Amino acid sequence: MNDDKSAVIEALAPAGRLRVAINYGNIVLAQRGKDDEPAGVSAVLARALAAELGVEAEFATFDGAGDVFAAIDDDAWRIGFLARDPVRAEKIHFTAPYVIIEGTYLVPESSPFQDIDELDRSGVRIAVGKGAAYDLYLTRALQQASLVRAATSAAAIELFVESQLDAAAGVRQPLAAYAASNPGYRVLPGRFTAIEQCMAIPKTQASDAVTRYVEDFLARMKREGLVKRALSESGQDETQAAD
Repeated sequence: MNDDKSAVIEALAPAGRLRVAINYGNIVLAQRGKDDEPAGVSAVLARALAAELGVEAEFATFDGAGDVFAAIDDDAWRIGFLARDPVRAEKIHFTAPYVIIEGTYLVPESSPFQDIDELDRSGVRIAVGKGAAYDLYLTRALQQASLVRAATSAAAIELFVESQLDAAAGVRQPLAAYAASNPGYRVLPGRFTAIEQCMAIPKTQASDAVTRYVEDFLARMKREGLVKRALSESGQDETQAAD
């Protein structure tokens, strides 16, 4: 066993189990599969890494990205899948992205808003999932509109509808799915940000050897087409795979 692989096992799977954080708040990346086991591209990558290391994948599941980030202080996971963000980067080493998704808005069909940039005005209220990548981004970017936070991204859509807010911010795919199933709503064209989804390693475990190994692993999985296949097999658009 080479030195880097030994270092990875010692740091990320010291008891022969790779502790993996899975965020069910983003349907593009993770879904509940058979027997309630994690499915989707994140789970596929986690199992592939565990198999390569010769250890078992042990999943800790969460309803939102904010919960995943908060659990880092409890040492609840050693490898995760989160959107790159400077606030999170204080505690996390992020790899290159494996998926790139769009952050946009869901609005009522009758809304006067036709463009992303039109929403940043006084009096506009936007629902977001607390701690999600787009919550963190919009907190920095919005100058006049206000954010109303729900516990999860899915709950943000409910909050938007029930409280008759001006918009719900989120990942394009689940917003579009809601609009397709619920007449009276539409998703705005364009995006307020491109969200880079990356593998995440707590900085407490992110030695040079560990980060080098995980970065190389992900690069190989992308080259070999695993990310695109996992997206397609879980019903997602494979063009979201990062190069």
